[in-house]
Amino acid sequence: MISIIIPTLNEENYLPILLSEIKKQNFKDYEIIIADAGSKDKTVEIAKSFGCKIIKGGLPAKGRNEGARVAKGDILLFIDADNIFLPQGFLENLVLEFERRNLGLASFPIYPKGNFLDKFFYFLYYKFVKLFQNFSGFAFNSIIIRKEVFEKVGGFDETLFFAEDQDLAQRASKIAKFGFIETEPVLTSWRRFKKDGQLKTYFKYLLASFYILLFGPIRRKIFEYKFNNFQNKK
Repeated sequence: MISIIIPTLNEENYLPILLSEIKKQNFKDYEIIIADAGSKDKTVEIAKSFGCKIIKGGLPAKGRNEGARVAKGDILLFIDADNIFLPQGFLENLVLEFERRNLGLASFPIYPKGNFLDKFFYFLYYKFVKLFQNFSGFAFNSIIIRKEVFEKVGGFDETLFFAEDQDLAQRASKIAKFGFIETEPVLTSWRRFKKDGQLKTYFKYLLASFYILLFGPIRRKIFEYKFNNFQNKK
């Protein structure tokens, strides 16, 4: 069984879309855990209506760690609430390839529902991840990992300001086999790009990448980055 862990905060607009996409999958051997950080809207009510397990969360790293603590599956899939499309057969193909290659952790293509520029930048990033997958782990937004590997590295580092998913991938890839699984892309919302600006958002990602390369994990606030609902539709 896999445990799908989703951190939330005021996600009534996007969460039902993601949960509906999960329910459409042929693969059914899963549980869904919602780690909620105190939503004031209908997020928790929606999660209950889909039969999710609901626990108290916090910032994304804490929410994911709390979800992992109660997870019953031996494989954990961390995914964000504003992912709005899962390809047909996504879960089945993801798990089959994960097991076939005997991976300890993996990432997979996720594209924003944006324009050509977004698709181009993300295409280049995934080509890079694929090329260097035998040397280090790379992940953002979502990651699939064996629970035993997750526990051995101590889960997500809750002291980090940004890129805690990339930090986990790098640490875990030192003790387990990392792989990039080429599924049909998952689509995520474009709300952050709309709110913060497309070029400004990419600049933040680039700055974070250079910071990690030069100084290591990001433990201080080098730019504004919030975990909340941007209130924009998909």
